[in-house]
Amino acid sequence: MQVYIGIDWSENKHDMAMLNEEGVAIVLDVIPHTQDGFLKLDWRRSQLGVVPGDCLVGLETAHNLLIDFLWARGYTQVYVIPPNVVKSSRGRYGQSGARTDQSDALLLADLLRTDRSRLQPWHPDTALTRQIRAKASLVAFLGRQIVARSNRLRACLLRYYPAALDVFSSITTQIALEFILAYPTPQAASALSFEAFAAFAAEHGYRRPKGLPVCFARLQGGQPEATPDTVLAYQDEAPLLAARLLDDLRAKASTLRQLQELFQQHPDYPVFSSLPGAGDFLAPALLAKFGDDRQRFPSPANVQALAGTCPVTDTSGKRKKIKFRRACDREFRRVTQQWALSSRSSSAWANAYWLQVRPRCRSDSHAYRCLANRLVAIAWKLWQTHQPYDESYHLRQRALHSTKRG
Repeated sequence: MQVYIGIDWSENKHDMAMLNEEGVAIVLDVIPHTQDGFLKLDWRRSQLGVVPGDCLVGLETAHNLLIDFLWARGYTQVYVIPPNVVKSSRGRYGQSGARTDQSDALLLADLLRTDRSRLQPWHPDTALTRQIRAKASLVAFLGRQIVARSNRLRACLLRYYPAALDVFSSITTQIALEFILAYPTPQAASALSFEAFAAFAAEHGYRRPKGLPVCFARLQGGQPEATPDTVLAYQDEAPLLAARLLDDLRAKASTLRQLQELFQQHPDYPVFSSLPGAGDFLAPALLAKFGDDRQRFPSPANVQALAGTCPVTDTSGKRKKIKFRRACDREFRRVTQQWALSSRSSSAWANAYWLQVRPRCRSDSHAYRCLANRLVAIAWKLWQTHQPYDESYHLRQRALHSTKRG
């Protein structure tokens, strides 16, 4: 006997429905998001006399402690059903549009019963891959934090201390942030002699001593002066933001080093490290998105759809409309578009392809999605065959296919 279990999860509780092979609800329950709640789910299953291996479980997420519990308990037939599939299927069970968490649990269970052939079973990645995914996500988060804080710091300095923005090459360099911490007001900077400025730079490891006179001249340039009241209003904010930015930059650098150490231990390191333009962050980030289970993406179209690089085609009769794909992993889309941008400087064919499609695209971003779509298909093939990327081989294959088409 097989049992179909649908679980509508939330942060504090989970609605659960168990159906038999005829689609009859045999268990309806709500379990708290606690260890006792998880054990209650397992107990309700045992009361039916069914072993975990005969249960098909459907949830809308793989990132939940409940799914870890289920897999550890022997529930090996787990399906992660995308929320948009659940949303589009609600009309099969009612026309009013009404829904509850319990009805969604019933829907998830029945989708497993009726549409199992269209769904891919979920298998957990190795601990190493999960560590890489966590580190890559943290690096991306810290990157967004750095951009947000640097924008705020720049706006603050423009208001009361614009000279601090021009002293060094970028406001997000360590030396520039240390300067703001040491000299947080225009008055403190104006009292600075060149000898003291050079000593400050040496103390913080500035590696271009020949450029110090130019930096000092920028500091002494004719920037507009803020009134004392304006300086008083903002002088505490800039050092606070600078200190937080320094912490974020150090944390990101440290996490990137840890990410690389983990990445180099992974069996798929030769594949993803060979991808053109992937670099220290994008290569492990791509590996984390692909994962370990080769059956998760049976064709390149599956991973392209998840990454949002391919459009949606809406065809009916004589009407055909190509639309931007909104239902996707948006973080994956950001990674692939960054990869497409970076690949142009590392791959001759990638740059040539972008230049070829750009005139037909609405924007640079659209053209980069087109290039990312090609790159993802290449990565999928290499991932499936465990082969590293070879630019010369790829160019020969493209020439061969062009000849056959001609």
